[in-house]
Amino acid sequence: MSITRRSALTGTLAAAAGLAPVSRAFAAGKPVLKIGNTDPYSGPASAYGVLGHLESAFFNRMVNDHGGIGGHRMDFITYDDGYSPPKTVEDVRRLVEQDKVDFLFATLGTPTNSAIERYCNHKKVPQLFVATGADKWGNYKQFPWTIGWQPSYRAEAQIYTKYMLKEKPNAKLGILFQNDDFGKDYPAGVRDVLGKDWGKHVVKVTSYEVTDPTVDSQITELQASGADTLLVAATPKFAAQAIRKVHSLNWHPMFFMTNVSISVGAVLKPAGEQNAIGMISGLYLKDTTDPEWDKDAGMGEFRAFMAKYMPHADITDGGYIAAYGLCYTMRQTLMQCKGNFARANVMKQATNLRNLTVPVLLPGITVNTSPTNYHPTKAMQLAKWNGTTFARFGAVIEGI
Repeated sequence: MSITRRSALTGTLAAAAGLAPVSRAFAAGKPVLKIGNTDPYSGPASAYGVLGHLESAFFNRMVNDHGGIGGHRMDFITYDDGYSPPKTVEDVRRLVEQDKVDFLFATLGTPTNSAIERYCNHKKVPQLFVATGADKWGNYKQFPWTIGWQPSYRAEAQIYTKYMLKEKPNAKLGILFQNDDFGKDYPAGVRDVLGKDWGKHVVKVTSYEVTDPTVDSQITELQASGADTLLVAATPKFAAQAIRKVHSLNWHPMFFMTNVSISVGAVLKPAGEQNAIGMISGLYLKDTTDPEWDKDAGMGEFRAFMAKYMPHADITDGGYIAAYGLCYTMRQTLMQCKGNFARANVMKQATNLRNLTVPVLLPGITVNTSPTNYHPTKAMQLAKWNGTTFARFGAVIEGI
């Protein structure tokens, strides 16, 4: 096969992740299943690019090494959209209309997926297990070809608020959120719980744009508001900035951080691991820094995959764990297709997953979907950063 822009890009991404270039020389006569993806390998959310690297290794290498699925070999095609919605639209049109992908998988980002949602549903192209927890991905009536995967951001905020009220009944809450559909789910979730008591507890709400250089001024404003509790809904770059600024101000609020920005490798190390001690988040995935999972069979499976297919990757980066869970769910969906990869059947199987145990999900959390349930995972467990790992506490819980 001649080298195209697509294959050249894939080779570049593989090299960046420490992988050998992916072979495009599929066995003669063997049908190919094309999987389309976009990820921010550059730009303000580039820390999430590790997901695409793992997904490429999972399908183009590991799955194909084991003979493919349903008599088909996998061709995972990924483009860098830079976390820019207009670029995502351009890339997805190329994937669908030029590359002729069979479906999209794990396209990352709330604003970027929002930009392609109507297009995918108009074209009846499955937009599967999007890598974003926006609550909107459960809208099966309006967008039946788009399904989420991780717990809803809105439900996550509800969980934090309920805990806040239990532990600090007179809390004064400050909220920092990214000004897009991702960030806006968090104050919405807080309001779901507080209702008429919003004004009693929320003393300051402020936002930032992904084009902003820092969030230092916003954190300073939140401290000055008198807040003794802080909720930050930010992508990794800005989450690390927020942690550093809170520490430099010698501010000690009850500190909640969105689950999507608690990666040890991508956030806590850049922020300074000691600077985040006491920070609380909600977990649904196992953490490679937690010694509890050192002898866990599911974590052992993940570590074996990483050792063979991504030996130079930073295994403390939680993005790899999330991507592995996504891929495991996608593989199960394709196995249920039994070789019938018509788009309608792929979508049917994606919405008929029953109590799927995924090796990297916390005990008690399984994947469940139906034609009327597009939120595959719903539960989380609270955890507090102790300087070395996130120590889990309490029961596995869901939002309201």
